[in-house]
Amino acid sequence: MVTLADEKQFVKEITPQHEDFSKWYLDVIKKADLMSYSPVRGCIVFKPESYEIWENIQRELDARFKETGHRNAYFPLFIPESFFQKEKDHIEGFNPELPWVTEAAGEKLEERLAIRPTSETMFGHMYAEWINSYRDLPMLINQWANVVRWEKRTLPFLRTSEFLWQEGHTAHEDEADARKETMQMLEIYRDFVENFLAIPVIVGQKTASERFAGAVDTYSIEAMMKDGKAVQAGTSHYLGTKFAVAFDIKYLDRENHHQFAHTTSWGVSTRLIGALIMVHGDDRGLVIPPKVAPTQIVMIPIGPPKSRELVIGKTNELFAQLKQAGIRVKTDDRSDVTPGWKFNEYEMRGIPIRAELGPRDMENGQIVLVSRISGEKKIVLQENLVHEVQQMLVEIQKDMFAKAKQFRDENYSSVDTLEQMNQFLEKRRGFVLAGWCGSAACEAQVKEETGATSRNIPFSPAEHKTHCLVCGEASEHSVIFGRAY
Repeated sequence: MVTLADEKQFVKEITPQHEDFSKWYLDVIKKADLMSYSPVRGCIVFKPESYEIWENIQRELDARFKETGHRNAYFPLFIPESFFQKEKDHIEGFNPELPWVTEAAGEKLEERLAIRPTSETMFGHMYAEWINSYRDLPMLINQWANVVRWEKRTLPFLRTSEFLWQEGHTAHEDEADARKETMQMLEIYRDFVENFLAIPVIVGQKTASERFAGAVDTYSIEAMMKDGKAVQAGTSHYLGTKFAVAFDIKYLDRENHHQFAHTTSWGVSTRLIGALIMVHGDDRGLVIPPKVAPTQIVMIPIGPPKSRELVIGKTNELFAQLKQAGIRVKTDDRSDVTPGWKFNEYEMRGIPIRAELGPRDMENGQIVLVSRISGEKKIVLQENLVHEVQQMLVEIQKDMFAKAKQFRDENYSSVDTLEQMNQFLEKRRGFVLAGWCGSAACEAQVKEETGATSRNIPFSPAEHKTHCLVCGEASEHSVIFGRAY
């Protein structure tokens, strides 16, 4: 039996965020049983709690992709080295992170095979075979897969040597249609991350130094973690005809002339799980938005042994009603741990709602609901339980987004000089809006002196900066800078 002393000690196993945010993060994912380290450096095992979050992300995004005409396929994990040589910017961007297969079946391979870091080259090779006429376009294919990038520094979910993701690759008749696709997918990501994961993002275009290797233009959504650092939550790339020329993706146009297709690629990964934890979590542990939570409500029957059978019977009845309504519900009727221990356990695991049912609640035909985000208790009639839970889940989702947005806004500043940026980042945390002349040298100096990188050129900046923060010349763009994972 877990004692009261054990209950008080429970949350102390999680380092407070203000003491050491990185330690807090590792404590939470360990305590919440989200992952285990594998024997391979930089790789993790996704345990059921985290993998179910990914499944919910996958299910929702997959539906959105299919609504816009995309279909799923699967491409090989191994990519011939010669494929990368066809697009020099691409191989230069990925080469340091590429693991190679050089032997198989006891023999040295004639050509090295890269373990997939991304699939532009493989899609390009196959699209050259599949696309012959304008009638074959647009070609809209997505892949759910694993990729490998041999990172020097790793952090579970946010940066691992192997991770899970989706990568969309499309081919179009002309630049206008391809750019329309690029922006459509960026907007799908923005809407999904904000409305499903309750994470506010800044939407914009990457600078040349930060864009995807081989892209003409890269666009991103950037999220702020509770330590003020940025996570790139999703990207969409217009690739122009670069990969089409490299892989000979041609089609006969409507005038019977050969043209190169315009291509795009776009993706999000299991990095979103890490962002979810860092945006919403608190000193008690995880806080998971209802829409993505594996369990949306946990039911805990309470009371002495003599009333236990009746209370559990009613709990099971109410459980069935919630389940029938499509609510993801769990019951914990274990008798070998106290209710207080269970309360701490499920708060730490981030379940949006806790339901408590005891003998007195039975007498009054009521049940107690407790919100994870506010801790407030609400007594509702059992006959109204399904409706009350549905409303509460909507409110929690909305409140979580509002709370995250408020935090981001409070840690967002506008500066005119590099000195002001340094002062802000030394004393506080967060994102900085500043003017930039467009010079790579000025951008590099910001990184060297502050440790911050350009996150993106926001589509809707809070203000338009007139002068570069480094050289003082007229600014070409207003840019969001921040330290990042």
